[in-house]
Amino acid sequence: MTTGTTTGTTIRVLLADDQQMVRTGFRYMLDAEDGITVVGEAGDGLTAVRLAEELRPDVVLMDIRMPGIDGLEATRRLAGPGVADPLRVVVVTTFDLDEYVHAALTGGAVGFLLKDAGPALLIEAVRAAARGDAMVSPQITVRLLQHFSTARAPRRDHTEGGLTARELDIVRTVARGLTNTEVAAELHVTVSTVKTHLARVQEKLGARNRVEVAAWAYRSGLMD
Repeated sequence: MTTGTTTGTTIRVLLADDQQMVRTGFRYMLDAEDGITVVGEAGDGLTAVRLAEELRPDVVLMDIRMPGIDGLEATRRLAGPGVADPLRVVVVTTFDLDEYVHAALTGGAVGFLLKDAGPALLIEAVRAAARGDAMVSPQITVRLLQHFSTARAPRRDHTEGGLTARELDIVRTVARGLTNTEVAAELHVTVSTVKTHLARVQEKLGARNRVEVAAWAYRSGLMD
């Protein structure tokens, strides 16, 4: 079974949040966008997992604090290590606690946004996730830096990952939260070149996505 079942260019989204008003607001914003449609809603974690497995949406917007199982556990079940066909989950929450950020991203989420980030960033995060990119709120990028700077092991030689100088450039831009298009513009290369380098980086580091690449960058001290 493939990840996501996109009809033409339409991005299919599942909303998981225990507050009806939040789901209604997100649905209104997303359905108003060309090429995005909300295909389902869930008010608790177990329903979110069930609907996600049934509908196979392109993107799941997941709250953290929900009844049944929380959004972090739901994310692990849908996208975590060991999941054969992971879905693309973006965690959208009111809380930017370090432990939540870390648990969400290591649990397989490809994005982490705060609910007050605004509609533009929410829509950008959905489109980025559907493309296979990651989107992390600028505030959360700082939290990532703080977390991995204090929790990392002693500083190591960056060549330990076997990365070339150009690959390290790619890692630094990814760790700053840039999309493939933004990386290409900054490094004066094509988007396809960025994707090729990033694929090699992920293979060398054993990272499943760009968020794990960013985590490696912070943890290794590359972003000092």
